[in-house]
Amino acid sequence: MKQFPSALRAALKGPVTTLAECWRITREDGVVLGFSDHDADLEFDGTRFEARTGLTASEAESELGLASETREVAGALSSARIEEADIAAGRYDGARVETFLVDWTDPVAAHARTEVLSIGEIKRGDLAFTVELRSRMADLDRVRGRLYRRQCDASLGDHRCGIDLEDAGLKRSGTVTGLGERSVTVALSAAMPLDRYRHGHLLFQSGPALGLKAEIAYGEEAGSGEVLFALTQPLQTLPVVGDAVEVAEGCDKRFATCRDRFANAESFRGFPHLPGGDAALGVAKEVGGHDGRPLVP
Repeated sequence: MKQFPSALRAALKGPVTTLAECWRITREDGVVLGFSDHDADLEFDGTRFEARTGLTASEAESELGLASETREVAGALSSARIEEADIAAGRYDGARVETFLVDWTDPVAAHARTEVLSIGEIKRGDLAFTVELRSRMADLDRVRGRLYRRQCDASLGDHRCGIDLEDAGLKRSGTVTGLGERSVTVALSAAMPLDRYRHGHLLFQSGPALGLKAEIAYGEEAGSGEVLFALTQPLQTLPVVGDAVEVAEGCDKRFATCRDRFANAESFRGFPHLPGGDAALGVAKEVGGHDGRPLVP
């Protein structure tokens, strides 16, 4: 059961309602934003909760059990704090959202955190957006564990792969020199075989797209030491010519690539020798038919 401070309990019992709801959003890049449905800014718990942001909360239903609860917060895209470009770029995906009930006459002493949620689906309209807030029970719906398959299920350079992209010389710095509908042209600091760009990524290090990552479909020579990178998905936030960008090699997840190109066979996270359905059927045909008994004792 939630414990409210005495000042907030007194406000709840009072004849006049002086309550407001506040939200604190902590994005994965460390940016913290505070919002309130009150008509004036409130400050408590080390955060300023700004009013006049256009945010409104929907009704929420709570129930016993392990069912995942959701609620929504709607807002105007004209808000000075929440920009359409940041939503489109995914900067709010998975962000932590804390909701507070507060007495706006004494916010420091009379406030309580009522929920901790995470941002789920964001729907954008012409003038407004709607954010789905998911409870911690939503984590129970996530797929856990690994799949048995031939290809590696790690990402090149992560802790499961074990390769340090910087130390292994698998990164190149560059500067954006051109933009297309689904491509970026980059002047690189050093050359790299074109076939190694496939499945790699661009990481923008300055400009409007700062911190965003784009997956590379392929790269082709664009002349004068420049490479045109075709992207698997169009960029939601476009960089500008002159922005700094980091280019990392990719991996096709095959065991032969891991062994021969990266010398990392011991850390391969797939099952390259796992027999498939064709192998099982082939054995059954060789022994004169399959009567239902196990093929492997």
